[in-house]
Amino acid sequence: MADTPNPVFQIQRVYLKEVSLEQPNSPAILLEPEQPTVDIQLGVNASPVADGMFEVVVTATVHTKVKDKTVFLVEASQAGIFEIRNLPQEQMGPIMGIACPQIVYPYLRGNVADLIQRGGFPPVHLSEINFQAMYEQQQAGQSEAAPAVQ
Repeated sequence: MADTPNPVFQIQRVYLKEVSLEQPNSPAILLEPEQPTVDIQLGVNASPVADGMFEVVVTATVHTKVKDKTVFLVEASQAGIFEIRNLPQEQMGPIMGIACPQIVYPYLRGNVADLIQRGGFPPVHLSEINFQAMYEQQQAGQSEAAPAVQ
């Protein structure tokens, strides 16, 4: 029986990679009585940084508007560095598209809510995300976009 190395999955670091808060129409927009609309966009990106080391970044954009004017815009990227070794290649996509974002996302949620509240607004709480469903939807979209091979 051959010696197969044990799989390795370790969190090396979780960190706030980038964050910004813009209030381009303050203070006038703050006097508007109308409730703002909130648009939230999320993204996940994974890339190798060294042998067996990967960075997974979860990005959120929170854009609130009253009519066509921005109340505030938050863009935040929370990242994690993960050591992943000795895993079959077919498991790498789900690990980096599901497991790693599930670890990083709670930090992003907390940082976004805190930043919005420190900006003088009621906190906007990002909802829980089913990263497995998001990953499967992304995979289905990629297979539909791929041309059929004859």
